[in-house]
Amino acid sequence: MFRVDLHSHTSYSHDGHTPPRALVERARERRLDRIAVTDHGTIEGALLARDIDPDLVIVGEEIRCRCRTELIGLFLKERIPQRLSLTETVERIRDQGGVVYAPHPYAYARRALWRANRALRVADVVEGINARAFLPIWNHAAIKASERRGLPVVAGSDAHFAFEIGRAYAEMPEFVGAEEFLAAAPRARPSLARLSSPWLHVVGFAMKWRRIALAPARPAARQTGLTTTSSGA
Repeated sequence: MFRVDLHSHTSYSHDGHTPPRALVERARERRLDRIAVTDHGTIEGALLARDIDPDLVIVGEEIRCRCRTELIGLFLKERIPQRLSLTETVERIRDQGGVVYAPHPYAYARRALWRANRALRVADVVEGINARAFLPIWNHAAIKASERRGLPVVAGSDAHFAFEIGRAYAEMPEFVGAEEFLAAAPRARPSLARLSSPWLHVVGFAMKWRRIALAPARPAARQTGLTTTSSGA
């Protein structure tokens, strides 16, 4: 059986703080057999991590749809833009031969049930345990709703810091690629090693805005089509 963490972030995520190499090293320390790197709006960090350890890393992306529901695409080859419709997001994941993964379906501050229902209608697999879903009812609701719909239940740490990696994982039969993953997913056993503190959300939020504040200012847009001339007296 593989130990698989299906939700993690590198420093290429706007709110991630783990360089790709550090993520790979920590995943190895935690004796994970696979880890999905699922940065927000980019696959750059995932590709770099996969270059370091191709057998370990699954390339993914966490995508916020126009309706503000979040989906994860696993086994991606290309980045998918943010804020597309839910339908188009799913189509783009599947056009790449990817897997539609519903992360933390109930862990939203607003309209949680509405967003969960939208995600569960299109998901191939569901994150029944998310180590950052600090209210027990969120994970409990995800597991129960998945069981009612007959959807495979897996797990992810949602790690934004290296020490969080592997706090939630699924044990499942060995797989290579998306098709074998989907065949193995119904036999997955999600597990929670440790729930992350809600304070990590606060710390991560503060660090994100500090990073933004310290980032170099973008150069002013160059005007085009205008020329400056001087006239003689």
